[in-house]
Amino acid sequence: MAKQDPREHDAQVETNEQPFLDHIIELRSRILRGLLVVLVVFVPIYYFANDIYEFVAAPLMAHLPENSGMIATEVASPFLTPFKLAIFTAIFAAMPFILYQAWAFVAPGLYFREKRFALPLLVSSIVLFYCGTAFAYFLVFPLVFQFFAQTIPTGATWMTDINAYLNFVLKLFFAFGLAFEVPIAILLMVWTGITSPDALARKRPYIVVGCFVVGMLLTPPDVVSQLLLAIPTWLLFELGVALARVLARRKAEEEDRAEAEAAHADAADPDGDR
Repeated sequence: MAKQDPREHDAQVETNEQPFLDHIIELRSRILRGLLVVLVVFVPIYYFANDIYEFVAAPLMAHLPENSGMIATEVASPFLTPFKLAIFTAIFAAMPFILYQAWAFVAPGLYFREKRFALPLLVSSIVLFYCGTAFAYFLVFPLVFQFFAQTIPTGATWMTDINAYLNFVLKLFFAFGLAFEVPIAILLMVWTGITSPDALARKRPYIVVGCFVVGMLLTPPDVVSQLLLAIPTWLLFELGVALARVLARRKAEEEDRAEAEAAHADAADPDGDR
C-alpha cells in the first residue's frame, strides 16, 4: 500500500470539513462506544470486586496491628465499596480504548505533522498515567502506611473504614497519575508555542516550590507522601524540559527545511503564480 504524501493529506484535511451536526453525532457515537466498553469490562471485574479490594488494601493490611482488620461503619458499605471500586477499575482498564475513541474523533482534523506528533503523545500519556498509579501502589503506599503505623498514639487502635480507605487510595492514584503527565503537558505547551524550554528553565525555582505546594494539596497531611509526590513531579518536569528542547530543535529544523524547499521551488519556477 503506497504511503500518502503529507501535502495531499493536509489538503484533504482542509477540504473535507463536516457540518457541526455531523461532529455532534460522531462525538455521541464515540462516547457511547466508550461507555459500552466500560460496561462490558465492568461485568467480569465486579465478580472479582472483593478480590480486587483485597489487593488494593494489601499495603495497609501489612502494617495494621496483629489480629486487626478493616471495618465498615455504614450499612451498605460492604456492597457499595466493592461496587465503586469495580467501576473505577473498569474505567482504568478501558482507558486505552476510551482515549483511542477521543483520538479517532479528532484525528481526521489534524494535519500530517500534528497527527505524527499527537499519536505518540497519546500513547505516552496512557503509559505515564499507569506508571504513576503503579508508583503510588508499590512505593508510596508501603512507606505512607508504615509512617502512619509508627505515629499511632499510645492506647489508640488503628481501625480504618473500607470506604474511607478506598477514597484515600483513589485520591492518591489520581494525584500520582496526574503528576506523571507533567512531561506530556510540557511538550504540549512547547509544541503549541505557549512557552519555550528556556522560559521553563528560567522558572525552575517557582516550579519546584509549586511541586511541593501541589504535593501538600493533593496528598494526606504527612511529610512522606508530600515528598514522594513533589520530588518525582520535579524530576518529571526536568525530563519534560529536556524532551521539549529536543522537540523545539526538531521543529526548528523542519521549519528551516520547509523554507528551503519553498525557496527552491520559487527559484525553479519564478513565474509560477503569474
